Amino acid sequence: MIISASRRTDIPAFYAEWFIKRVRAGFLLTRNPFNHNQIRRVSMLAQDVEAIVFWTRNPTNLMPYLPELDERGFNYYFQYTITGYPRSLERSVPNPYKAIEEFRKLSSQLGARRVIWRYDPVLLSNLLPLEEHKRLFQKIAKNLSGYTRRVVVSFSDFYKKTEKNLRDVEGLICSDIAKDRESLQKLTDFMAKTAAQHDMEIFTCAEEVEVNEIGHGKCIDERLIQEVFGLSLSGDKDKGQRESCGCIKSVDVGVYNTCLHGCSYCYATFSHERVISNKRNHDPDSPFLVGSAEGIDPDLLLAVKSQASLF
Repeated sequence: MIISASRRTDIPAFYAEWFIKRVRAGFLLTRNPFNHNQIRRVSMLAQDVEAIVFWTRNPTNLMPYLPELDERGFNYYFQYTITGYPRSLERSVPNPYKAIEEFRKLSSQLGARRVIWRYDPVLLSNLLPLEEHKRLFQKIAKNLSGYTRRVVVSFSDFYKKTEKNLRDVEGLICSDIAKDRESLQKLTDFMAKTAAQHDMEIFTCAEEVEVNEIGHGKCIDERLIQEVFGLSLSGDKDKGQRESCGCIKSVDVGVYNTCLHGCSYCYATFSHERVISNKRNHDPDSPFLVGSAEGIDPDLLLAVKSQASLF
């Protein structure tokens, strides 16, 4: 089993204490986001988890616990987003200089192959025209040179919920770069060239659009896991993801509407009010990321025997 932590929220930034407590407990509980009553117990024992993929903009709160994950025998790597977009679009993300500093620390601790830079989503707008994306991408790539071997890019999807949040950004005018072939090609050619200059592979994430020089990637990637950890895994696609997503099967342990970064383009946050409400309902001692275990089937809450007690 591979654990995704998480496409739905930033667990390292906001819920690191909860995560490590669930590791110590040996299990967590997660609800189907489309069926609140459907509950799954997920083992957090290293013997049951082939790898953990962390998705974050700020790993600082999780980093003190990484030695414990190592001692317990977990394999893990990071998908780490740095874009440098203006505050009107990314209300509470770390300053890009701070984010780069933390990226370097993490890479120095884990190795460059286990920390993947994400420049996504690419949001083309009057605040972020083509030349500004080039400037940001080049500057970040230069600062991460030698600290990562891979960069992932995607292009903003305009879902109803994201369009609503983007409309709330004063003066913002967006365009769909995936439909602007000339701009798309100019930007992706530049990105591919820049990535190569800094010894980075570059891939797209969950994109149907074909672009020269950049291949379709897998963020949860069996080949990367084999290269880094020596594990041979099935390459079966995760059918719970979009058709264009190449990721292999995983169990996502996050919850929508729990990330406090405040990114206006985020598909996982429907409203800031719901985020605040969910954060208030978070208990780091609960098996659920949000809410308590009151009234839950007792069988789902059975304690995991320690390894020492088995012998």
